[in-house]
Amino acid sequence: MKIDPTARIADDVELGSEVNIGPGVIIEGPSSIGSGCTIQAHAYIGPYTTIGNHNTISFGAIIGHEPQDYAFQGEKSYTIIGNHNIIREYATIHRGTKPGSATRVGDHNFIMALSHMAHNSSLGNNVVVINGALIGGYVEVGDRALISGNCVIHQFCRVGRLAMMRGGARASRDVPPFCIVDWEHTVRALNLVGLRRAGFNQEQIRTLKAAFNLLFRQRVNLQMAMQQVEAEVPLTPEVAQLLEFIRQSKRGVAMGARSRDSGMA
Repeated sequence: MKIDPTARIADDVELGSEVNIGPGVIIEGPSSIGSGCTIQAHAYIGPYTTIGNHNTISFGAIIGHEPQDYAFQGEKSYTIIGNHNIIREYATIHRGTKPGSATRVGDHNFIMALSHMAHNSSLGNNVVVINGALIGGYVEVGDRALISGNCVIHQFCRVGRLAMMRGGARASRDVPPFCIVDWEHTVRALNLVGLRRAGFNQEQIRTLKAAFNLLFRQRVNLQMAMQQVEAEVPLTPEVAQLLEFIRQSKRGVAMGARSRDSGMA
């Protein structure tokens, strides 16, 4: 264990083995830091924060600070970080706003510089959040999603598994799994590179393409398109997941490009 003498660590902070804490770090308690973590200079860890094992928290990052919410009245709420995450410089992750609630980050995520996770948001596993992306309150991001630089996700939205948001995209609707979106929650294509990297075989991809074309390439009522998928496309686990994601949407789902902007892929 290596702790710089200028670090300020509260008495009720639990530190795992082989923790490396740099100069000027502030860790408030009660909180816990798992084994093998590195917390670089001037990072801040707020109270009621649990950080798992083998995480790297870079210069000036802020984790577990109070939410930016007028409704917050100082209640006990939490930030829970999993294992093997990289949180780069000046990223901010705020704790939950309602009593007993939490902001959550899973395992093996890469949260890049100057990005923000608001209160009660959650990341799955193996998610990449690129510089300057803003994830609003109560947003849910599925496994292996990629949120590109300067993207903006409205509160209460969901981003599905293996979805990709291109740089500067904004979403106030749910981003469906396996898809690429850009501009204003506009679905452009299947995330073929992401699917192949995740180990999807050609048959899985072919079936998803068939479902995708029916759902997002024709300008028909989405409920009708879903019925067409169920009638014409094999209901593989991935197709079933895509349909269930749409059914569960409360904010509406991003739609395919209109004819006037279909050339922006």
